[in-house]
Amino acid sequence: MSAYERVRAHLLEHAVRRGQFTLKSGRSSTWFIDSKQTISAPEVMVDVATLLLERIPPEATAIGGLTMGADGASYITAAVGATRGRFLRAFSVRKEVKDHGAGGRIAGALEPGDRVVVTEDTVTRGTSLLEAARAIRDAGGEVVLLLALVDRGGTAAALAAAEGWPFTAVFTATDLGFPFEGA
Repeated sequence: MSAYERVRAHLLEHAVRRGQFTLKSGRSSTWFIDSKQTISAPEVMVDVATLLLERIPPEATAIGGLTMGADGASYITAAVGATRGRFLRAFSVRKEVKDHGAGGRIAGALEPGDRVVVTEDTVTRGTSLLEAARAIRDAGGEVVLLLALVDRGGTAAALAAAEGWPFTAVFTATDLGFPFEGA
């Protein structure tokens, strides 16, 4: 079984929930995916990182995104990449500016001029990815790709393109047997 097949099976068994859910947007859905259940699972963690690494352009020097959704994916991808000679600085984008210590929205190893992959566990509309990408740009990073483990909504690519950024996901809602949720 390939890494893709193992992660897909794990998502379906451990991360997908069926029922009535209210999404971040306020809309309801009959399914929800908690990708952190898969990203954080030791039996597929390296597979998740491998799948993300396969999509990262060679010019990228850092990976991160809005905390909490991006943290697991960013840090495991940087760690597994380092064991393979693919060095990426990892960081998190805080939801709010920190007003003490070093301050700012960025926590971790982002440096001005880094070429950044902005990641997220699951996207529906893509607004968290865009928020993180703008904060990274404001901190001096150059966004080279927006990357999600799962795209459940089907709208993130268009939103990213409107900002001039490419977007891709390892899995889509349809890959998992569900229709896209839309905007």
